[in-house]
Amino acid sequence: MRSAIRNTEIIREDEAVLPVVSREVQYSFSVYEALRIINGHVVHLDDHLRRLAASCRDISLVHGFSDDDIQSSLERLIEKDSIKDATARIFIVGGPSPLLFITYADLLSYPDSYYTDGIDVTLYEGERFMPQAKTSNLLMQYIALEEARKKGAFEALLVNRKGEVLEGTRSNFYALSGSKLYTAGDESVLSGVTRISVLKAAEELGLEVIYTPPLASSLSSYDSLFISSTSMAALPVRKVDGIDMDRKQWPIIRKIKDMVRAWE
Repeated sequence: MRSAIRNTEIIREDEAVLPVVSREVQYSFSVYEALRIINGHVVHLDDHLRRLAASCRDISLVHGFSDDDIQSSLERLIEKDSIKDATARIFIVGGPSPLLFITYADLLSYPDSYYTDGIDVTLYEGERFMPQAKTSNLLMQYIALEEARKKGAFEALLVNRKGEVLEGTRSNFYALSGSKLYTAGDESVLSGVTRISVLKAAEELGLEVIYTPPLASSLSSYDSLFISSTSMAALPVRKVDGIDMDRKQWPIIRKIKDMVRAWE
């Protein structure tokens, strides 16, 4: 039986449960962060804690768990279960009696073929609620991703009312054209920790970052498309709704992926 953290105390994983009668639980008044643990080390922990705090501020979720509390809890959990490589999740529920949970699972990874052959995605009309806050309000993302999976696709890209592709259900989205990289502005998407590394890598490779989201109707005109997340690093997109996309810039995408992983 794995261990977990509840309110900074180590418990059994099966004791990490939520009170279903809680109004905050029923209304998804909660935030979370997913982190990679590599060789017992939490990757980019300070960045994740900063975004966790920002998410709390954005939805006015007040709690009494300090960054030191969360970090020490993670460290004790890693030591208790001798964790080497894993995906950890920090989850905070607000309300009169806030709850902190930290759990972990096997390290999420993907086949090498996803990076060499690319992945398929679909388009879904919908916009993230309060995009800059990483909350548990994920119903739309769940539905969009399930529809994508039914079609044999790996991810669904969210298209807003203007026809712009902003991000994926669990990823950020980018389009390459020549020496330019196009992506939505931070105010329109969840600016993930990995996204920061991707944009840094792009600039170091000489790409000009343009914060303009690509139009869904123009995706086939770009040299290459890709998505990123903590678990994915950078994955090239092979097809969108069954239509082949250009692979001209895939070598650049692989370089970005390698740089993101090297900075871990």
